[in-house]
Amino acid sequence: MFSYDAIVLGAGLSGAVMAQRLASLAGWRVLILEQRDHLAGNCHDESNSDGILIHRYGPHIFHTDKAEVWDYLSGFTDWIPYEHRVHGRIDGKLVPLPFNLNSIDALFPPDQAQQYSQLLLQEYGAEARVPILLLRQNADALLRQLADYVYDKVFRGYSLKQWGIDPDQLDPEVTGRVPVLVSRDNRYFQDPYQAIPAEGYTRMVERIVDHPLIEVRLGTPMRRHLQLNPHGTGFLFDGMPFTGQVIYTGMIDALFGFEFGALPYRSLRFELEQVSGPWQPVATVNYPNEHDFTRITEFGHFVGKANGPDVIMREFPMAYDVDSNDSSMPYYPLFTQANQALFERYKQHAAGIANLTLLGRLAEYKYYDMDDAVYKAMQMAAEVSEWSPTQA
Repeated sequence: MFSYDAIVLGAGLSGAVMAQRLASLAGWRVLILEQRDHLAGNCHDESNSDGILIHRYGPHIFHTDKAEVWDYLSGFTDWIPYEHRVHGRIDGKLVPLPFNLNSIDALFPPDQAQQYSQLLLQEYGAEARVPILLLRQNADALLRQLADYVYDKVFRGYSLKQWGIDPDQLDPEVTGRVPVLVSRDNRYFQDPYQAIPAEGYTRMVERIVDHPLIEVRLGTPMRRHLQLNPHGTGFLFDGMPFTGQVIYTGMIDALFGFEFGALPYRSLRFELEQVSGPWQPVATVNYPNEHDFTRITEFGHFVGKANGPDVIMREFPMAYDVDSNDSSMPYYPLFTQANQALFERYKQHAAGIANLTLLGRLAEYKYYDMDDAVYKAMQMAAEVSEWSPTQA
């Protein structure tokens, strides 16, 4: 009855790539409903009066080791080569993060630093990435001493601010992301492809969804047009049964009216400040043990801006609260065993709807780097395009 083969809820990276692949590869007619007034989700960026591109929802640096993802996105953007560097303010000094051999040299007396570095090289080898929790379990007392220092000075304070709970309560998926690098490579990422879209992420996503078979409606909440049917087994589009595919990228608990309870998320509040000149030596400086904010990002670094006016952004983590003006945007799923169990209930419930596909960070209650979000959307589009309403 309707002219759409699929409805995609959300115009972030996941939704945009899914829509583009279904339209271009399968010839599907796709409607994208986006409740915000802009494309690109949390990657959205916009230029200020000085021409500085501001990442409205915090810094996003594209990096990947997947050539197919790089090649795909390169069809929609040129790139500015950029290798991200992060410092952490530890014991009054700015040191490279992730914590590496140069960080050790900066924080410890020369003899002690040399001893730590030699032990790491002997135990794990050059270029190894050692999860901090694994290092804390090492049989060598000196390596455990180093690990405890890194845990207390670098990891614990930052995690308490970022997640609002003690790191011991977090899922190992989170803690495992924090390594000590047995290396002198000060880059934050070591992937072969690292860059910033030359005209920004929003312009890139505009090009992704610019297809004759894709219609985008911004400022349009899902429930204005699409609802679950009374039995919870399918969807109604403008009051009539919809037999096409529904790709949902929003909060899975909200989709089902919080039937089993609300899944916790972490939110962020951002403070922007215009500065007259260079503010810090690298794009991002973390403050694990000082201030209420976790980090400051200076956007000019992304495009090699060396002088003149710039913009910095401070990030203040907080619990997600749908009724709060400051924290009404869910950014990160809060990974604990209890929360994962609650998500599994929603996931099982969703499995009963044949024409529903869950995609992305909020729908899958999972952290995705941008390249992984794109890769997953590409994979899922191939699977979804094989589906037909007769399978419902």
